[in-house]
Amino acid sequence: MESGHLLSTYRENACRATCSATGAPGLPVDGAPWQPVMWWRIGLRWFAPLTLAMIMLAAALSMPVARAAVLSPGDDPFYAAPPDLASHPNGAVLGARTIPLLGLPIPVAAWQLRYRTTDSEEHPQLDVTTVLVPPVPWNGPRPVLSYQVPENSLDTRCAPSATLRGGSDSNMASAMQDAPFIADALLRGWAVVVSDYEGPQSRLFDGVTSGRGVLDGIRAALSFPPAGIDASSPIGAWGYSSGAFATLWATQLRQEYAPDVRFVGTSAGGIPTDIPAVAQRADGAVGAILILLGLARNEPDSRLADLLNDRGRRALLAADTSSCGADLAQEYSDIHVDDLAAVPNLLAQPAFRNAAMPNELGRTTPDTPLYLYHSVADEKIPVAGYTALVDAYCAQGATLTAIHSLFPTHIGAAAGEAFGGMNFLADRFAGTPKASGCVVQ
Repeated sequence: MESGHLLSTYRENACRATCSATGAPGLPVDGAPWQPVMWWRIGLRWFAPLTLAMIMLAAALSMPVARAAVLSPGDDPFYAAPPDLASHPNGAVLGARTIPLLGLPIPVAAWQLRYRTTDSEEHPQLDVTTVLVPPVPWNGPRPVLSYQVPENSLDTRCAPSATLRGGSDSNMASAMQDAPFIADALLRGWAVVVSDYEGPQSRLFDGVTSGRGVLDGIRAALSFPPAGIDASSPIGAWGYSSGAFATLWATQLRQEYAPDVRFVGTSAGGIPTDIPAVAQRADGAVGAILILLGLARNEPDSRLADLLNDRGRRALLAADTSSCGADLAQEYSDIHVDDLAAVPNLLAQPAFRNAAMPNELGRTTPDTPLYLYHSVADEKIPVAGYTALVDAYCAQGATLTAIHSLFPTHIGAAAGEAFGGMNFLADRFAGTPKASGCVVQ
């Protein structure tokens, strides 16, 4: 299907589902969140992005030889930091290459940029971001969407830049979960920036490292002339699940760390808040193991690693080499956190809470309009933490719309509420002001 025809079909179907009486796309006229009884409208909205994503997935899975040729970041010289890294400012582009998106002949211009950032320990580090620009004309500065993929990894082999280039076979399906949403943004004509916000040490649930990695990835993209975007482009931020964690950390840090990067809006859903409660809910599945190993590695001063037994210490050592979420899901299925611990009830220990505490969202007020959503029946991330975060933001004077979604499950809310989040950003890109204050539904 030609890209222009696909764009036309998408806009027509999206408008049928969401346009007001004036023909303007957006939320329903009454402003209410989408409810589960409206799945047929969800189907209409996601018809073109989902179709494009499925074409991409089918083509990717049919080209194993091409994907196998992609080097992992650990073996790819592009990811190696230059000796003079510390001498460059944050966001400086230190190298660039064009890539075929997913290793396929998709009509989207795609580049990967090496850039300097600074981690939570104030060390300079080299990150990589992927910049995607659709072949859709745009009058005026093209909007830029900073899209944070849920990386869920302790290994750079599963970084977004690797999967978007067509590497990491075992994680291709995971990466493709985000393809309909990225496709939606591209079909709207927006440029998309996808940064490896966990950094070269894959620091899962490191709030400051993640937020700075996002902000400096945007800086790098805006200073790269071939992409056709620059400081005049309106910038929005998006993320779901652990991608929402990175997105909101970037939004919180923006004013202090990168005042030159101004967001017109942020959309985030399925937000990991109260990290111990998230780990407790996930205990017995891979999510809890990822959180445990990530915090033990990232926060050595917490002495969390000292509470691991021999099996836990071996797992922590192995986390540097083969700990993509898919790898751990196979190795640690039906394993509980206490199976790796030398003390009972590890998730309630002060060391675990001390490791999580610096990475909790909510202590800083975002100065950006927010659109937040979370399923009241989320089986992965308890909704109580989301409600507490919304209350904290509102008490601090944030401008936000918060949806307590009736779409069931973590994945259900990701699909069901995403179009509202995208339309919120579209309104901000169009210059429509958002009234100050909190609207909580």
